[in-house]
This record gives sequence, C-alpha cells and structure tokens, in this order.
Amino acid sequence: MNKPDHRFEMQDQGLYMVVSAPSGAGKTTICKKILKMFPNIKYSVSYTTRPARSGEVDGRDYHFVSEEDFRERIANGGFAEWSENFGYLYGTSLDTLKENLHRGFDLMLDVETQGARAIKQHYPGGAFIFIMPPSMEELKKRLIGRGFEDRENLLRRINEARDMIKEYDWYDYVIFNDSLKNAVDCFRSIYLAEKSRRSRWESRVKRFLDTSS
Repeated sequence: MNKPDHRFEMQDQGLYMVVSAPSGAGKTTICKKILKMFPNIKYSVSYTTRPARSGEVDGRDYHFVSEEDFRERIANGGFAEWSENFGYLYGTSLDTLKENLHRGFDLMLDVETQGARAIKQHYPGGAFIFIMPPSMEELKKRLIGRGFEDRENLLRRINEARDMIKEYDWYDYVIFNDSLKNAVDCFRSIYLAEKSRRSRWESRVKRFLDTSS
C-alpha cells in the first residue's frame, strides 16, 4: 500500500464517498441505483493490471493497464491508494479524485477496506460507508448462487468476508442490505445528510455574512 504525500481539502467542493462490502453483500446493485438517482455523482473507475473479463469495457469497468504502466504511476504518486490482490494490482487515480472534486462533482469510490483506510488517513473529508449482508447464512446463499459451491472456495470467501466485516468499526456508516429498497433509502439519506454537513458550507456562509454586513 502506498502512502501519498499530497493532501487536499474537500471543504466547499465535491463530496467523495468510499463504499466497501464483502462479496455478496449487494454493494454493486445499491451503488448503481444511487448513481442513476443522482447524476451529479460520478463513479471513480479504478486502474488494474488484471485482464478484462468477458463483458467488461476498458474505461467503464476498469482502466486496464500493464504492470509496468501501473508501477510507473505508483512511482509518480499517481494513486490515492493502491493494493495487490491475488497477484494483480488495483488503484484509485489521485488526479481523478482531485479533478472531479474541484469541479464540484461528487464521487463514488468502490474500494476494499485496506484502500479505504489509506484514503481516510491521507485525504480528509469523505464519507465512508460499509454495506453488510443481512446475515452470514444469507451471504453463504448468495455466494453459492454466484457459483462458489466448492467447499474450499466457499469457506475462503466466507473467511474473507469475516475479516472484512471486522473493519466496520472505523467506517462512518453501516448499511444492512436486508431489503434493497431500504438499503438504497439509507444510502440516499447518508448522501443528502453529508451534502448538508455544516463544515461543507462554512465558506459560503462566511461569504454570505461578508456581503450582508
């Protein structure tokens, strides 16, 4: 994991939201509904060195790059966070984060817990949301439905989910996805509340006071 040196303030500009969840929690479905609901929220497309899977499109699902390209970006401080999973590298572009936020766009980042922790440490001002499955039994059913019927692979996925869920306590919000509608409503409420947070409006309030004196 890299340790970025560049810091930037989020106040009085776009909001970024980091969303994490174990596989099978329904994170992707929830995020897609929120993105459709709020066109001002842009999705941060991550970089990866893994090959594109069937149906994936470069620039939409991921930016697919060579390991040489990826490591050059690391050396140049190009990632807000990066990590290695199952032999492949994944990272969030620092330029994408900065440019969208400074232009006033809100940004949604789908990041695993290690990367989310790095972003929270180095770039203050975001909202960190952890999405939970309804129960471990339901999670098992969803994983089996995804084709993880082999006992060894299923147990590995469940153990990974347990380890990830243990990280929930430093996130700002937790959403239990026991009902898709309720989960989306919760996410929507979080977004609207974060947009109205006092600290995000201090500059505008000060300008208001200056012009009214």
